[in-house]
Amino acid sequence: MLGSPKKIKRQPDAFVLPRYDEIALVLQGGGALGSYQAGVYEGLAEAGVQPNWIAGVSIGALNTAIIAGNAPEKRVEALRGFWDSICHPLDWISGLGAWALPGLGLQDQSRKWASMWAAGRALTEGQPGFFSPRVPLPAAGFGKQRPDVVSYYDTAALKATLLKFADFDRINDGDIRVSVGAVNVRTGNLVYFDNTKMRLEPEHFMASGALPPGFPAVEIDGEYYWDGGLVSNTPLTEVLRDSDHKDALVFQVDLWSARGNVPGDFLDVSERAKDIQYSSRTRAITNMLADRQKHARFIKELLTHVPHDLRKADPLFRLAEEAADGSAINVVHLIYKNKPYEGHYKDYEFSVDTMHEHWESGLEDIRDSFAHREWFDVPSREQGFVTHDVHRQPGSVPQSDREMPELPLGAERKVAA
Repeated sequence: MLGSPKKIKRQPDAFVLPRYDEIALVLQGGGALGSYQAGVYEGLAEAGVQPNWIAGVSIGALNTAIIAGNAPEKRVEALRGFWDSICHPLDWISGLGAWALPGLGLQDQSRKWASMWAAGRALTEGQPGFFSPRVPLPAAGFGKQRPDVVSYYDTAALKATLLKFADFDRINDGDIRVSVGAVNVRTGNLVYFDNTKMRLEPEHFMASGALPPGFPAVEIDGEYYWDGGLVSNTPLTEVLRDSDHKDALVFQVDLWSARGNVPGDFLDVSERAKDIQYSSRTRAITNMLADRQKHARFIKELLTHVPHDLRKADPLFRLAEEAADGSAINVVHLIYKNKPYEGHYKDYEFSVDTMHEHWESGLEDIRDSFAHREWFDVPSREQGFVTHDVHRQPGSVPQSDREMPELPLGAERKVAA
């Protein structure tokens, strides 16, 4: 069968994490690519690693609902049920191409044909349990209509799917903090719906994934909301905002890669533009964190030249000491890598075969990451911020900040996203 799951060797040993104050899972938006995140979560569960905070945007918010809305032993099964329910199996037309083209020695073309056909079906037919074409479309020029009906697709079916695969009492009363990002259509501001501040319902997660003009705005308490990815597709900032004076391990799962090939035609341009647009804030955030830790080291060094009695007596110096004793943040970065057959339509290509391939990529990447046990050591407060990515260096062994020599005070170090 085209794209059938391959067997990946399981890790033989249990994985024991050092003690962290916070273990966060950060899930980016990316539509059909989101099954990569499900594969990453399966690898976390397999290793016995359970996050106590999940922050998601768009499809990352939907995965968040399924994970937080189930008991730990049922989460992977629920994710499989959710993704199987919203993905199309091969139909006879794509199946015919998958059978005939390899026989002519055109394996790559066969896979690309099947992927393009599946994306076309999503545009024309929608996805079961997720979205369907809106018929008739709202007519322009005949007066204003409600924002929740001005879209190409209707997402009403998604609410029933979320209720089927997630227990919202568990989401709100369980042991996982949940934050999902959406944009207030009226103000343009990014907001995070958080179960420590309000009760979360299916509409909060649907709002996080309401990407216009395809999907309609979602009304919550008299306000309308769109997809959080319009402002920031990576909710890492929300997690780090609350990380002062904590040792935090963050699994950041991105669906768009900042690095890629120079495009050679208009379709490649469209795909590359999406990658850059939806990954750029990850780079900005990691650079900001590196700068913040550098400034904390500056303050700490300067304070050594201030007499002890003065530091304790002056409130300004006490605030400086608090700023210098910042966070110890370890980011394990998992980034989906494009497949050769994919194009600009990869975020709405929901075939079962491609979903399985994305899932397996995520599972393989997190297993490879866990093979580097030293990556998970708690960084010192002097180091402050370290990041690891299994794809960043030749031989799948990235060099982290922790592996670099200490720099003289004031020297620059660039941290790649």
